[in-house]
Amino acid sequence: MATRMFSGNFTQHIVQSLGKAIALGEFPQGQPLQAEAQLCESFDASRTVLREAVKMLTAKGMLDARPRRGTIVLPESQWNLSDPDILNWMLARKGNLPIISEFVDMRLAIEPAASALAAQNLNETSRLTLLKAMERMKAADRGEDDHLDADIAFHVGILEASNNRFFWNMRHTIEVALRFSIRMTNRFKGVDRASVDDHQKILDLILAGNQQGAEDQMRTLLIEAKSLLNNALAEEKHKKSL
Repeated sequence: MATRMFSGNFTQHIVQSLGKAIALGEFPQGQPLQAEAQLCESFDASRTVLREAVKMLTAKGMLDARPRRGTIVLPESQWNLSDPDILNWMLARKGNLPIISEFVDMRLAIEPAASALAAQNLNETSRLTLLKAMERMKAADRGEDDHLDADIAFHVGILEASNNRFFWNMRHTIEVALRFSIRMTNRFKGVDRASVDDHQKILDLILAGNQQGAEDQMRTLLIEAKSLLNNALAEEKHKKSL
């Protein structure tokens, strides 16, 4: 495999494979990682390429590599959960409802405030971005676009329209988690796509410059998602107790 890939691509392949394996618990947290020679053999990789991959996972907070002591798998509390790769790997776990629920909590802390800021700071570029996202949602409702991509474009567009660089910097993380959480909450709600009308209400309030209204409407949308997840978690807990 190593001979069929450029070095950079192969390093990324190892990062993805090893990172996901760690997130799925194949390498216990707090314990030494598999010996370097074994990993090189498993991936058919040189020590140089493997060490570069380990360095990248170390930067993500998943590993701690030190001379003479070896490489340790760090506990999840040390991982950089704002890293889209890590979040994607964690969401691949079975029983991922708790982390999706925590993610909705984060959305509740950010997106209503971002909606209020969007109503306050909206410029022509952001206005067109949000209008385009809404048109995509309407097209998806007619079966002419991907409903998940359109929904995500709307929510990411609000982060951009907020004109807050910290909110905008979270767009990649939020996009990754939205791909899981939107599908899940729509399934719990018994629908296959988000409500265009609910999102249109948010957009109308933003376009009207109604900061409090936009904030409240976004919060209402997310509270419904949180309630659906809470019900699913309670049902899952009940099943386990039987």
